[in-house]
Amino acid sequence: MELVTLDFLTSQLTLADQLQAGKATMFEPQDLPGRYGRVVKALDHILGAIVCESVIGGGWAVWRHGYVGRVTQDVDIILPAARVDDFLRAASVAGFQVLPVATGRWPKLVHRDARVDVDILPEGQRPGTLSKPAPTTIPHPSRIGASGTVLKYVRLPPLIELKLAAGRSQDLADVIKLIQTNPQQVATIREHLAQVHADYVSEFDRLVQQADEEAEDDRG
Repeated sequence: MELVTLDFLTSQLTLADQLQAGKATMFEPQDLPGRYGRVVKALDHILGAIVCESVIGGGWAVWRHGYVGRVTQDVDIILPAARVDDFLRAASVAGFQVLPVATGRWPKLVHRDARVDVDILPEGQRPGTLSKPAPTTIPHPSRIGASGTVLKYVRLPPLIELKLAAGRSQDLADVIKLIQTNPQQVATIREHLAQVHADYVSEFDRLVQQADEEAEDDRG
């Protein structure tokens, strides 16, 4: 994690301004400004070289799906389980450093020039916390929005699924914001979750109610 310095805060405010200004035109990950766009294009180069599909999740997907106040410092990508090792080998000679991680942790990279971290979410791994592991595992990218070897954003319903699976306070706060910014998709999201796990449906219903109550408080 970067130290909270004046330069860091300034760069984050500049990024937030760029994202706010470009929200109507930055439809694809490749459109992201500055070093983040450069890193996405570098990841595309690797995916093309090994002929692998992937999607972006995490904070950038939350931003793309309407929570424009969400600014993050890293890039989360979901990879097929069988291609993770190939991706890491290619990345290590294509401008990225593979970072050491503890046993059982998911792979992590950093772009050497842009200094942007890339977190890999491997298909088949189980999100959640030690005290509350998710009842499901990470889907294959092809099921949640991948198309060819160019990065796409994960679709909204599976993004909600992944956030509920992770279950951290920030993830649940993201779900509330996504509900508030996408009210017309609540039924579609719920239908998707019903096909994944009943626990996600009940938690989603609770968060929908909380989102409605917060919106009512804001109006009042």
